[in-house]
Amino acid sequence: MSTRVERMTEFRHADLTELVQATEDAIREGIGFNWVVPPGKDILETYWKGVLVVPERVLFVGRLDGTLAGSVQLIKPGVSKETSSFAASVEAHFVAPWARGHGLAKMLLEAVEREARNQGFSVLKLSVRDTQERAIKVYEESGYVHWGTLPTYEFVNAKMIAGRFYYKNLEPITTLV
Repeated sequence: MSTRVERMTEFRHADLTELVQATEDAIREGIGFNWVVPPGKDILETYWKGVLVVPERVLFVGRLDGTLAGSVQLIKPGVSKETSSFAASVEAHFVAPWARGHGLAKMLLEAVEREARNQGFSVLKLSVRDTQERAIKVYEESGYVHWGTLPTYEFVNAKMIAGRFYYKNLEPITTLV
């Protein structure tokens, strides 16, 4: 099995179809995206196309044997966030259930961290459902620090789910002054 991660700036060939399918598979497995049931291919296609046109978002995708199997996004702060311009966020980090166990989640996270460093960010922030134990393990093994839990993070299947909040210092904050 071959794995690779790449920065996505445009969808080619079957990329969008594969990313939508991987997203639907992830949602069905409870990975998130703020959906419990996949919203439909047209909505997901619109979402992913939109990601590519938002300047504050950088999309990385993971491939397993050439097939798109996961993603992660670096969310850069907008120009109105002067006091927090040193920090970026990680979102939409997932690997489809059929592609897990090959190191793609960690590879995607490493790619977004490299990009954040290259763009001069000192801190990365992320949040995750408390029920996503595999993701939590990847984040903690990668040096992310759990700083808080919100008991009312998401409402899933008529039940409130807690969320965990993490950060990782990419370089000392003192380099900003």
